[in-house]
Amino acid sequence: METRKITMLIIAAVLLVMVGYAISFLPAVVAAAATQPATTAIQSPGFAPQLGTLADYESALVNLYAQVNPSVVAIDIVMQSSASSRTPALPGLPGQPPQVPFRQSLGSGFVWDTQGNIVTNNHVVAGASRITITFADGTVAQAKLVGADPDSDLAVVRVDLPTSQLRPVQVADSNRVKVGQLAVAIGNPFGEENTMTTGIVSALGRTLPAGRSAGQGPSYTIPDIIQTDAPINPGNSGGVLLNSEGKVIGVTAAIESSTRISSGVGFAIPSAIVQKVVPALIKAGRFDHPYLGISGGTLLPSIAEAMGLKADQRGALVGSVTRGGPAEKAGLRGSAQPTTIDGQPVNVGGDVIVAFDGKPVKTFDDLVAYLARVDVNQTVTLTILREGKQQTIQVTVVARPSA
Repeated sequence: METRKITMLIIAAVLLVMVGYAISFLPAVVAAAATQPATTAIQSPGFAPQLGTLADYESALVNLYAQVNPSVVAIDIVMQSSASSRTPALPGLPGQPPQVPFRQSLGSGFVWDTQGNIVTNNHVVAGASRITITFADGTVAQAKLVGADPDSDLAVVRVDLPTSQLRPVQVADSNRVKVGQLAVAIGNPFGEENTMTTGIVSALGRTLPAGRSAGQGPSYTIPDIIQTDAPINPGNSGGVLLNSEGKVIGVTAAIESSTRISSGVGFAIPSAIVQKVVPALIKAGRFDHPYLGISGGTLLPSIAEAMGLKADQRGALVGSVTRGGPAEKAGLRGSAQPTTIDGQPVNVGGDVIVAFDGKPVKTFDDLVAYLARVDVNQTVTLTILREGKQQTIQVTVVARPSA
């Protein structure tokens, strides 16, 4: 019993010493704390957040929205159903002919200039019989189609409003965009006007099928597409994808989703293409795309080996050459040697394009992207491999056929 009392006394003494030690340092701790800003966050190893950083980020987004939102519009489209539609005509009033059914869709757009030109996607306004524009301040105006280009999925419509009511966007160079940069989308998803979402640029150099590719004839793709994880949904089409400065880097156009709602994979037409196409649409109502007159694909290792090339050889294999096109006139050769690879019949032996005006071509998409950056009637130099030997060919591109 005595031993237990002695033990308790020793523990109590130790505790008193520790408390006294802590109290002796308390004034210094309080004084140090008093000298620190009230907003300083507690820091943990490996991460030092500051409340000011979050506030600055929020403020930047608020300012960006205030800057750009007046330039973004909602587009309501009325499309008259065709006579061949399965939908029956609606009964009219007594003495009046039956009413023809109409379909309505929603999209987005943005002010391009003070002349009333508004940019959107071609698929938003294609077939429209009436186009209604609603601005962020509630102003409503009817618009007329100025020009459209299915092969870049871009269109321009025009409203008749005073210059003071038009706030054009600022456009950045999409060729300088990098993966990981902030991406901000403003549009009208599901008709919810003036909606802003944020994310990052998640990939570059994607492709999208051109609008008329769904029909018969040659198929084309839109190159240099920007991929983002900023939420994009139906109704965002034709809206803006912005960088951290509030400048347009792309026009939101499509999503990859099995449910038709955002799955974190959205696509935007790059501003570099927008800046080439839109002025032409305003001036002439159309845009002429440069055209080589070939089809083909990326050279795969199995095909390279079948052609007697090294398996790691990269390039764009010419599959076929359009009769009378620029490529045929320049002497390019398509693949005409039948063979079997992995049990599948294929044609090989065509020219392999490995450079375009000195820039390396590693995939067929590279070739499409380089071609999109040149002008009609411009002469370009293609470096090719023919039967394993390298040579150069000069090709003068022409305007892409309309059909």
